[in-house]
Amino acid sequence: MAPVTDPNPTRPPLSARTSPGPLVAPATPAPPPTRSRLAAPLLAVILLSLIPALVLAWQRVQFEQAQKTVALVMDYPAMAVQAQRVGLTPQQLLDRYKALGVNGAAVYDDVIGNLVQRGDIYEKRGADLAAENPGSGANPQWVYLRSLKPGVAEALPQRYTIPTREVTIAGQKWVGWPTDPDFLPAGPPQDILNSLKAQGMVIVYRPYDDEALREPGADWPDVPFVAFTGDEVIGARTPERLAKIDERLGTRLPAIIESSEQLGLDTLVETHGGARMFALNPSWQNRIGPEATASKYALAARERGQRLLYLRPFPTVYETEQFLRRTSELLNRSGVKVGNPVIRPFQPNDTLRVLSIFGPLAALVLLGLSFPLARLGLVVAGLAGLAAVGLNGGRPFESAALIAAITFPALGLVLRRSRVTDWFLATGLSLVGVLFVSGLGANRESVLGLEPFRGVGLTLLVPLVFVGLSFLPRQDIRQTARDLYNTPLRLGDIAVMALGLAVFALVFLRRGNTSSVGVSSTEAQVRQDLQDTIIRPRFKELAGHPLAIVGLSGVLPGYFSLLLILGGVIGQASILNTFSHFHTPLLISAARCFIGLGVGLLIGLIAIPVLNYALRLWTTYGTRRPVREREVQA
Repeated sequence: MAPVTDPNPTRPPLSARTSPGPLVAPATPAPPPTRSRLAAPLLAVILLSLIPALVLAWQRVQFEQAQKTVALVMDYPAMAVQAQRVGLTPQQLLDRYKALGVNGAAVYDDVIGNLVQRGDIYEKRGADLAAENPGSGANPQWVYLRSLKPGVAEALPQRYTIPTREVTIAGQKWVGWPTDPDFLPAGPPQDILNSLKAQGMVIVYRPYDDEALREPGADWPDVPFVAFTGDEVIGARTPERLAKIDERLGTRLPAIIESSEQLGLDTLVETHGGARMFALNPSWQNRIGPEATASKYALAARERGQRLLYLRPFPTVYETEQFLRRTSELLNRSGVKVGNPVIRPFQPNDTLRVLSIFGPLAALVLLGLSFPLARLGLVVAGLAGLAAVGLNGGRPFESAALIAAITFPALGLVLRRSRVTDWFLATGLSLVGVLFVSGLGANRESVLGLEPFRGVGLTLLVPLVFVGLSFLPRQDIRQTARDLYNTPLRLGDIAVMALGLAVFALVFLRRGNTSSVGVSSTEAQVRQDLQDTIIRPRFKELAGHPLAIVGLSGVLPGYFSLLLILGGVIGQASILNTFSHFHTPLLISAARCFIGLGVGLLIGLIAIPVLNYALRLWTTYGTRRPVREREVQA
């Protein structure tokens, strides 16, 4: 019998192709880091600076643990309208809602139109008054008010700069107004406020503004919180009026309404502090329904530091009660108490912050020195540090926090990336960076959500650049540029690069709590279910950590492992990104981070043997059967 010969002698021997072991090519080796003599001293500086950062973290946790009481504040006018439609008094409906957890009410300024509706004054258009009383001198273009409750109409003109005129027509005294006064602020509804106070309700007062008011804020009631309406606080456009409002706030705290920037509010918060308040647009609330609305309110209280939950009734009492019942259930499950929130500002120790600042700086220098091309690394690190300082206006603490956020996610994967266990080093260094970001970036304004972390986009982009540049070979950079230019590209390479860029663009655009790329209804439902049961991990980490683990294992051939390591950088960067939301309690961010780490590690460890088996099957499938057939034919 003639021996079987392989018609394609360029292929590997048959024994190699049919062996049971994995036939995966080793990962493209990345150049090793530079071992600098300064590495040990720089690591020592990082460890020493970590001590004050730990103290700052502990102080922040203590502060946040004492701030876990919220008030469920019902919009009183909206509730009163609903009560009228179902045949109840406002107090009767309020009692039903109080039984489901409501312990506060938002009360607006009266307007002159309210006084007319309540029967305190009588209003008549000048044209009607002139028609009924010819020759009386009534101006048809004016509006006239007459007191039904003694002295009310006569007392109104002194509140405003509008020139009015008292006239007597048909034996009755009228106050003439050259403009429609119905929507002019008429002061607090004192009877309603007294009733709510007697019930122990948390009051949020909502004053109206009008340029015609002589002394805005002079008659505000004694309440703990003031929430301004519209896009600006009263007096925001006039420094003198704003100064009066700042003075007349007294011990009242201004409400900081979530996702609603109000001109001039920062001036008031700087003097008085503030209370974070969460509310939903009524139309959006009605669209998503009671269950989803309750989930959002519970999330706001548990994970965003909201102390005032501003509630509006649904179109029906049934839906409103369903919403309140679910909200109370979720708050109780989260350990958030409903009561009268006592709010004090967060004041970190500046001395400890100064001592912590050296850690991120030492890490940035160590990163630059560890590049295979150390000179290039130092230049890139220096430029990144200058960009962080410039982006934060030269403020040292905030600049150092951003330096930590862009440095530590990359440091571990630049220092070591040859085996799966190196993922633990990278993760450990990222967690060290977390303490620096928290200690340096958390202050009174950022904890209140007034001062967002500057450079969130850079925390995802710059670590990728750092790790990507560390893949450059240790040779003249000009030669590397020529090699890259002359590298032949296959269609598969182009497809892989396009896919990688698309994935990174999606991750980048969907950063933060709001993004330019929405989520599907299925993903939104999954997110809601997770956040109602556990603290939801960030999906970037659930994907990024397995990518890093698989990439470090070298299970994929060629440059694929390096691409996966780059994908894993996103997981590390997301850890720092999670802790850059300073209005989220530190322990909540820690729980989210460690859940993501645990699940990501599990997925990664499972993915390695699965991919190994799939690649072996792809390589060997169909090779043994043709061999047996050729042997039979021979």
